[in-house]
Amino acid sequence: MTPEIRQATVEDAEAAAWCHLLCWQEAYDGLAPADLLAQRTAKVEQRIERWTQALAEGHTRWLAINPDPAVEVRERVAGFAISRPGRDEDSPVPLELQAIYTRQAWWGTGLGRRLLEVAVGKDPAYLWVFENNERALGFYARHGFVADGERLHDDFFDLWEIRLVRT
Repeated sequence: MTPEIRQATVEDAEAAAWCHLLCWQEAYDGLAPADLLAQRTAKVEQRIERWTQALAEGHTRWLAINPDPAVEVRERVAGFAISRPGRDEDSPVPLELQAIYTRQAWWGTGLGRRLLEVAVGKDPAYLWVFENNERALGFYARHGFVADGERLHDDFFDLWEIRLVRT
């Protein structure tokens, strides 16, 4: 079965927050320091509050809903994407892909491509990605994103990021 992709509502905040944290655990295992990753993904209530606030304020976030209706809340969302006007002072294009994740069980199924299409379509966009995240770098390269030479340190995960742009 194929996940339905739709805009998130405030009622989705708990399931989306679980997806967010579980995606971090799966995507950054072996990439981020293990103790730091465990610490950053342990605060479920805080992540639920952040999702609730963003959705209550009207921020658009796209969810891929697990097609199995019997799953628990932790498994209800299979992936998500967030795009917005660029936050960088030197934004190379107006649109930023702020986040896109799918649960590991959905890697390689085309769900990431579907989320990307909903979040940014074929429009020019940019994003920040951990420079050693080979799987993500390959995904973005397949969709026309290239490094523009900008680099910054992410203190949250203690990793270096590079900016990728699609014009």
